[in-house]
Amino acid sequence: MKINPLGLQAINSYKKQARTEKTENVQKSFADHIEISSKAKVMQATNTYANERAERIKQLKADIDSGEYKVDAKQVAADMLKYYRR
Repeated sequence: MKINPLGLQAINSYKKQARTEKTENVQKSFADHIEISSKAKVMQATNTYANERAERIKQLKADIDSGEYKVDAKQVAADMLKYYRR
C-alpha cells in the first residue's frame, strides 16, 4: 500500500514565502529614533525644583557652617513617631 503525501507542497510554498519576507525585512536597515515630547522639553527648560533645592541646600550648609542652624527636637521626634507608626 502506497500513501501519497497530500497537501505537503502547500506547506512548503508557505514556508518559502515566509522566508523570503524575513530576508527582505533583514535587508532593510533602520535606525533607532528617539523624540522628546514638547511637554518634556518644557519641563527641562523650567526645572525650577532642582534650582530651588540647590539654593536651599546651599543655604542650609551656610547656616550649619556659621552655627546658626538650630534643630527643632520636637519636630524631629514627631516625624520619627509618624514614620514608625505607619
